[in-house]
Amino acid sequence: MLKPATSIASAIAAYGNIAKGGKPTPGDAGAGAAGAADGGTFANLVKSAITEAARIGKTAETASIAAVNDRADLNKVVTAVAEAELALQTVVTIRDRVIEAYREIMRMPI
Repeated sequence: MLKPATSIASAIAAYGNIAKGGKPTPGDAGAGAAGAADGGTFANLVKSAITEAARIGKTAETASIAAVNDRADLNKVVTAVAEAELALQTVVTIRDRVIEAYREIMRMPI
């Protein structure tokens, strides 16, 4: 998980270190994003986001089925479905932005 910078000065120092070609350290603000602190990659980040969205969708589906059988509170069902919808919208937005970034890279002259 990303660790927030403890101060603006430490964030500036972290960005400066990376700009000079240095690697981020675990205490740097960008360490988790760069994958050096926890060994994570962008692919792992995307995979975990999709897995979490699928889990939320299954929870909403289970709540909906329970509501149909009159075994669930309607407020909990609506909340679960809204959460699943938000997770799906987030995954779709990220997908669209990754595709747009890829297209932008492909349009760059060599």
